[in-house]
Amino acid sequence: MQVQLKVNGKAVVVDAAPNTLLVQALREQLKLTGTHVGCDTAQCGACTVLMNGKAVKSCNMLLAQAAGSDVETIEGLAATDGTMHPMQAAFKECHGLQCGFCTPGMVMSALDLCKRHPNAGEQEVREALEGNICRCTGYQNIVKSVLQGAAAMKS
Repeated sequence: MQVQLKVNGKAVVVDAAPNTLLVQALREQLKLTGTHVGCDTAQCGACTVLMNGKAVKSCNMLLAQAAGSDVETIEGLAATDGTMHPMQAAFKECHGLQCGFCTPGMVMSALDLCKRHPNAGEQEVREALEGNICRCTGYQNIVKSVLQGAAAMKS
């Protein structure tokens, strides 16, 4: 089957089997490997992307369900000149990553949070990131990163 959607601002057509997951199409067919596969059960959040502006776990969604949608991956955040998105820059500056495996999903979830709650406090950030697992950082610097990124996005 052919599925039409927009990925990182570009219209694409993906030819895939009906049981293809969105994460598989992104990684294997579109070569957007920043979206990670961690658990295959929508528990870890490493596969989080934005679909029509809302955070979704792409390992738990069929490609067909994304037909006609606007999907944004971590690769779509940086400016064309390579300048990082303010949330990406905050993760770098605040040391909100260690191994980096969970980072793309954390950043995408953080962007969804900032859109819905631009003045979120520490507790709201912690609650919003409950669906994203990090095995390295202890979350302190991730929360700090999200708060700094949110502030930078407002300015």
